[in-house]
Amino acid sequence: MREEKHLYGSVAPLRNVAALVALIDRVQGRGHGLPGMATFYGPSGFGKSTACVYATTKFRAYTVQIKSTWTAKKFCEAVLIDLGLKPARITADMVDQISEELARTGRPLLIDEADHLIDRRMVELVRDIYESSGAAIVLIGEERLPQKLQTWERVHGRMLDWVAAEPGDMHDLLHLAPVYCPGLEIEEDLRQELVRQSAGSIRRICVNLDRLAELARTLAVERVGRKEWGSRRFFSGEAPPARREFRVIPGARREIA
Repeated sequence: MREEKHLYGSVAPLRNVAALVALIDRVQGRGHGLPGMATFYGPSGFGKSTACVYATTKFRAYTVQIKSTWTAKKFCEAVLIDLGLKPARITADMVDQISEELARTGRPLLIDEADHLIDRRMVELVRDIYESSGAAIVLIGEERLPQKLQTWERVHGRMLDWVAAEPGDMHDLLHLAPVYCPGLEIEEDLRQELVRQSAGSIRRICVNLDRLAELARTLAVERVGRKEWGSRRFFSGEAPPARREFRVIPGARREIA
């Protein structure tokens, strides 16, 4: 538990965590008559789910992460479990249960991996919940989520705001380094190269910081720079090139053709 608190205390200053927190705060405190739905979107790896976990704790929000195989009934069941309620047998009754509880508590509902709402044609279900409860509902998904929502005008028209997750930068690295490389000093030029090769992905920044920590342990050093890093490459997410086909030579070990 202490490690978890340390981690999420450390991610609090990350740009995308702050952006989601500000968005939820804006939707929660919206003026009378303004729409109460919003969308937080961006590429995979930009730290949206991490921001969602942090925001869930901060706002005591109800949160559900949709899976690609879910039906409307399964979605409602998952939300009700998070609300601490026993799901009714019929989907329509479950929608009423969710709406009543959200209206009663006034707490926001965060829906992660919301692209599946569109793919599974369940987004109108969320609109029904919003209309019946008046609760703040934030959809969190991939870069094209706003464009996907355009085809659902009755949902699209109820958005208060659209906020794009930003690529990870040096500011984020400096906050994450103490988590993944505690006590390790990283020289400026190597930090810049790490950010560049991570291509804006918070996930890759974390992976590469962990690699620096592993190198430092191997070399038994407390400071790493280009000299220590050498010709190694940071993880950029690019797939490795295909290897040549293997050829089996009778009576010999397997060799690469």
